[in-house]
Amino acid sequence: MSEQGNIFEEFEWRGLLFDATAELKDVLATERVTAYIGFDPTASSLHVGSLLPIMGLARLQRFGHTPLALVGGGTGLIGDPSGKTAERQLLNREQVDLNLAGIRSQLAQFLDFECEGNPAQIVNNLDWLGELHLIDFLRDVGKYFTVNYMLSKESVKRRIQSDDGISYTEFTYMMLQAYDFLALHRLMGCTLQMGGSDQWGNILAGTDLIRKADSSKAHGLVFPLVTNSAGTKFGKTESGTVWLDPERTSPYRFYQFWMNTDDRDVIDYLKYFTWLNRTEIEVFEKSVAEEPGARAAHKELAQLVTTMVHGAEAYEKALTASQVLFGGSIESLSVSDLRDIFEDVPSTSLSRDLFAGDGIGVLNLCTETGITASNGEARRLIRQGGLFVNGEKIEDENGTVSLSHLIDNELILLRKGKRNYHLVQVGMEVTL
Repeated sequence: MSEQGNIFEEFEWRGLLFDATAELKDVLATERVTAYIGFDPTASSLHVGSLLPIMGLARLQRFGHTPLALVGGGTGLIGDPSGKTAERQLLNREQVDLNLAGIRSQLAQFLDFECEGNPAQIVNNLDWLGELHLIDFLRDVGKYFTVNYMLSKESVKRRIQSDDGISYTEFTYMMLQAYDFLALHRLMGCTLQMGGSDQWGNILAGTDLIRKADSSKAHGLVFPLVTNSAGTKFGKTESGTVWLDPERTSPYRFYQFWMNTDDRDVIDYLKYFTWLNRTEIEVFEKSVAEEPGARAAHKELAQLVTTMVHGAEAYEKALTASQVLFGGSIESLSVSDLRDIFEDVPSTSLSRDLFAGDGIGVLNLCTETGITASNGEARRLIRQGGLFVNGEKIEDENGTVSLSHLIDNELILLRKGKRNYHLVQVGMEVTL
C-alpha cells in the first residue's frame, strides 16, 4: 500500500533533502515517476553509509513511485572520483561480478520486486556501457560536454589541485554516469536520479544530457552526506567500516554501532534509517531530553535497524550478547559469539594440560591470567562473591576448573566484579 502525500515533503521533514532541481516538488506531487540510484560495486557488501540512499529508494516506492537500483558493473571498472582524494584501484570483471552478486542480495531486503504497479528493478549499466563503441560515444554523447563544464565540477577541481591529479579514465566518469541516466530515460522512462550530495554535479550532467540529446525534462535530488556530531565520517569506527554483510560485521557489532550513537545524533538517525513517523519520533525526542539515561531512542534505533538488516532472530541474539556484558547468561552463545563480544577485553592463552584431570585450582587460574595479583586477592574476591567462571559464581576457594568447563572445548570466561572480564583461550595440545 502506498503512503499518502508527497515524497518530497517526506524527505524534507526527515532532513533528507540537501538539494533538488526546480519543479521536482510539483512533479512528485502530481506524477508517478521512475527514479534510480547508483551503487558502486567496489566491495561484495554495502555498508551502513549505503543505508541512506537504499532507504531513499524504499521510501520512494512506498509513495507509489518506481525505484531502480543501478549496480555499476560498467562504471565500477572505471571508478568514481567523487569525494576521493586519490584514484581508486581498478577492479577486474571477475571482482566486479562477485561484488554485484552480494549487493543484489542486500538490495532485495529493502525493495519490493513483486508488488503490483511499481515493482522495483535492479539494473546493471554494463548492459549498455559494454555495448558502446568509442567513436559513437564521442559523437553522440561527448559532443554535449565541454571541457570547461567538466572542469567546473567540484569533484574534478579538487583532484586537479592535488599532487596526483586525475587520470583521463576517471575524468570520463561524469560522461558515463550521465549516459546511464540517458539510457535509463530511453529504456525505462526514468526521469529522476537520486544520490548523495557529492553526486550533485554528476546528476546535473545527466539532466543536461537528457535535455540536449532528447529534448526532455529530467530531475535530480540529493541527500546530505551523513556525519556524526563528533565530526567523524558516519559508518567508520575504530575497528573499521560497518558492513551490512553479517560475515564482515556481526549482528552483535552492528547492533552495538547503533547503540553507541551520540545523543545528539540519535533523533536524526531515527528519521533517516527507520520507518517511524513524525509523531512516533517526537516521543523519542522528548525521552532524550527528559530521560537521557533510559536510552529509549538508542534501543529503538538499534532494534529497528538491526531487525531490518539482519532479521528478528539476529536482533534477539545480538541483544542477548549485549546483555552478557552486564552479567547475563552465556548458555546460548557460541565461541564465535563470545570472541566477538569480548574481542577488546584482556585474554590469556593457557596450555590444555593445566585443565586435564582434576583441573587447575581456581586461585591459580586467577593469578595465571592476572585477573588477581595473588592467591590472597583471589580468596578475598571469592569471599565477597565477586568471581564468576562462565557466568557462574565461584564460592569454593579450593575449587578447580577442568576441561569440562570449556565452552565448545576452547574457551573459559572469567568475570571479576560486575564488568571486569577476561577471556581464557585453551590450547589444543595435551602431553601424553
